[in-house]
Amino acid sequence: MIRMKTLRIFTVIAVLAALAGGCASSGPKKPPTGSPEPDKFLFDRGNENLAKKRWTVAREYYRQLVDSYPQSPYRADAKLGIGDTYMGEKTAEQYVLAINEFREFLNFYPTNKRAHYAQFRLAMAHFNQMKGPMRDQTETRDAIRELTAYVTKYADQPLIGEARQHLREAKDRLDEWDLGVADHYFRIKWYPGAIGRLTPLIKSDPEFTGRDKAFYLLGASYEKLNRPAEALPMYERLVKEFDQSEYLEQAKKRIADLKSTLPAAAVKDVAKGALP
Repeated sequence: MIRMKTLRIFTVIAVLAALAGGCASSGPKKPPTGSPEPDKFLFDRGNENLAKKRWTVAREYYRQLVDSYPQSPYRADAKLGIGDTYMGEKTAEQYVLAINEFREFLNFYPTNKRAHYAQFRLAMAHFNQMKGPMRDQTETRDAIRELTAYVTKYADQPLIGEARQHLREAKDRLDEWDLGVADHYFRIKWYPGAIGRLTPLIKSDPEFTGRDKAFYLLGASYEKLNRPAEALPMYERLVKEFDQSEYLEQAKKRIADLKSTLPAAAVKDVAKGALP
């Protein structure tokens, strides 16, 4: 019985080894001897393997082209292909290598027709490494910088829609960090700290998608400090700018309560926008 179990284990190991060998690289890739277009051969094989997600094999074909055929018309695209193979592996180490490839492309080929693609992929290498809202936001800031560069330089390119969407997501991630800090301050009842975080957040990014919570916390913080005339416009902005929000009904109730207790002149000033 033990012998049979041992035999099965060895069989599984052998099968796995064979599969691994089939997937592994077999060394540097070279075009056939006498090939009329060796650079195109390498480029086509790289593309085929990239499509099959055979990242290492594809990268070897592209690298052979880049290193051996500096005058090839396929060299720039092969450079991008190398970056894409690193992106496909989705590890922190490979993203760093991808960033290097795309930066080099932009330095060597700034006017190339695919420079916009290199800029987008460079931004996404940072975007894909963004951490949660309450963790280190270095990659988020880098993603915002590179996506802003794309939106600024390549507004007429096909990827502009995705770039703008991801830029909004990256900015939201950064804003969520400030919102999380403000929420913490509110929970521990340090209302000036919450106001100090939320006020510049709302002013600096009026398109922040989580600003409904920011408006509500800001209004509630003002109320806790007995500053109802400053709370009211926060609640009213929430109601005006959001058709759906978990804070909507609470904000409407607070508006009604405040208007019933505030002097008429103060309510009128809020309606005119005389208060923040």
